[in-house]
Amino acid sequence: MPTQLLHHEVVSRLRDILDSRPVTEAELRSVIEEADGLARLLVAQLEGSERRLTELAAEPDSSLSEAAEELRRVEELRPSVAEMRSLVADLEERARRLRTDWLLHQTDTLR
Repeated sequence: MPTQLLHHEVVSRLRDILDSRPVTEAELRSVIEEADGLARLLVAQLEGSERRLTELAAEPDSSLSEAAEELRRVEELRPSVAEMRSLVADLEERARRLRTDWLLHQTDTLR
């Protein structure tokens, strides 16, 4: 599956859950793992493109069009990485709230 399609699917699921759709702890863990994996993939692609730009800059015979293509890729990936990191952080906060609510409910039940 192309990265852009995967990114779109994962972001859609994250936003759906963050919009307070009821979710189980297991589903939250699964989505967090998917999002974290996608974030790592995007970071790896970004770092690869940045390395390639550095290589192209050091080569006197390098193609300007190839450098422009890598630069476009970097500019597309940076916002995606930032978005994924932000969504994962929001999702982890939602998971903490869910666990806290569950623990509070358990404590109230025992009284």
